[in-house]
Amino acid sequence: MITFTSVCAADLEALIALRIAAMQESLERLGRFDPHRARERFAAGFEPARTRHIVVNDERVGFVVVKPADGLLLLDHLYIASAWQGRGIGAAVLVQIFAEADAQGVPLRVGALRQSASNRFYQRHGFVWVESGEWDHYYARPAVNLQ
Repeated sequence: MITFTSVCAADLEALIALRIAAMQESLERLGRFDPHRARERFAAGFEPARTRHIVVNDERVGFVVVKPADGLLLLDHLYIASAWQGRGIGAAVLVQIFAEADAQGVPLRVGALRQSASNRFYQRHGFVWVESGEWDHYYARPAVNLQ
């Protein structure tokens, strides 16, 4: 069973380490791997109140960050530790995030680094390509009105 638990400021370094490990291969393919820059970018936008640990059987296996932004929800980060990938955890997390967006009747948006496997993951789960930036592709999942 997958649950979420709250994050506190003291969790920052562990979250950064997980993020760097998860992104290293994709960033290296683009010639953009810089652990210092990755650390600074995440730390600058870190909001413990918007960040949740992903927990499986009492073990923290990843984290997710969802932020409100201009009438939508932004899936800002979703990382699963490599040892736990390929077990359906990310998909289960998306089901819960989709339910939150649907309850609010707002679309969900996500960005994925070019050449990252996460692009296929998001498309498989109903996100539709919207645009591309210099380093990322951006996807949206339309609002579902439950009323």
